[in-house]
Amino acid sequence: HESADAMTAKRLLVVACALGVLEALCVHQAGLSQRGGRLGATVEKTETKAPVWNDHTPITGDTPETLVRGVEGDESMRRKMEAMLREGQLRITKAIEELDGGATFSSDAWTRANGGGGISMVLKDGNVFEKAGCSLSVVYGEMPQEALRAATERGVDRAAGMKPGEKVPFFACGLSSVMHPRNPMAPTMHFNYRYFETDGGVWWFGGGTDITPAYLFEEDMKHFHGTLKAACDKHDPAFYPKFKKWADEYFYIKHRGETRGLGGIFFDDLNDRDPDDCFAFATDALAAVVPAYVPIVAKRCNSDFTPEQRAWQQMRRGRYVEFNLVYDRGTVFGLKTGGRIESILMSLPETARWEYDHHPLPGSPEATILDLFQHPKDSWVDDEE
Repeated sequence: HESADAMTAKRLLVVACALGVLEALCVHQAGLSQRGGRLGATVEKTETKAPVWNDHTPITGDTPETLVRGVEGDESMRRKMEAMLREGQLRITKAIEELDGGATFSSDAWTRANGGGGISMVLKDGNVFEKAGCSLSVVYGEMPQEALRAATERGVDRAAGMKPGEKVPFFACGLSSVMHPRNPMAPTMHFNYRYFETDGGVWWFGGGTDITPAYLFEEDMKHFHGTLKAACDKHDPAFYPKFKKWADEYFYIKHRGETRGLGGIFFDDLNDRDPDDCFAFATDALAAVVPAYVPIVAKRCNSDFTPEQRAWQQMRRGRYVEFNLVYDRGTVFGLKTGGRIESILMSLPETARWEYDHHPLPGSPEATILDLFQHPKDSWVDDEE
């Protein structure tokens, strides 16, 4: 999936249908930081081999304690980030299993010859969730310049000074998740938290959490955004308004003139302070996922709904597919850096719907939330909250 300019949305949706709306999960959005911070010790440059899509080796026994190369120290940020994300993966999947009360997550782990690997956990056909995925990736590789440009808004600037065709050795570690409930009144949720580093020691953090409802319940949105704001405010009062606006801008479907959902927080290139402070913020933001989201689904998962409301949910899922296949930088980055296809494309729902030239009835609940997709609200949280 190159870009909106290189391939139309229509062609990409045909590809999605031909693939049977593949299981998917967004991987790290990343890129080289022009202003990137540097770790205290320079990372020794190592020979890397660019990964390809089929060079993964399944782990048949116990998953290794770490997927980071043995040359990394236990206190390195690479090891710390992986450990934090693995703990978060287990905590979040446990909470989702308890809420679902039926299905459990299967675990699929793998390694790669040049180092790294991943753990994908997927729940399907649950009582509450039609599909839920949570995938950890640890990646060593060489990033082509086109992946650099696709992965970030500032990709062109970051590639300045590089020779044509030159690739950049990198390390990336991230945890990505998408939850698709059955009930149209319960919203879809996505999060991704990641750490990126080049062999030269340039580093940054990125990520965010966002929500995609089919129907509006203002108290749910206030709870979701309020929980994320509290996590942000612990570290910097400027974070929430900045990252909320960034989410609205990033999760925007240009060819539809609307956002994918009702936002949350999104950030990239976080390296303007001590790396341990950035790590602490990423830790707290990930810890906010369960309290921000699970109570909403618990409240809505048994709500009554009509076939027409289910159809509207399916159409909104169609918008979700469009964004991920046309605009998501993480999907493009994963495909261009030889990522594992099942993990890259696990965020897509199992079912979705497209209706020709559909317009909701004026004054209907569907029209109300569509207006918010087209005109994002400045804030869901009062200043005093």
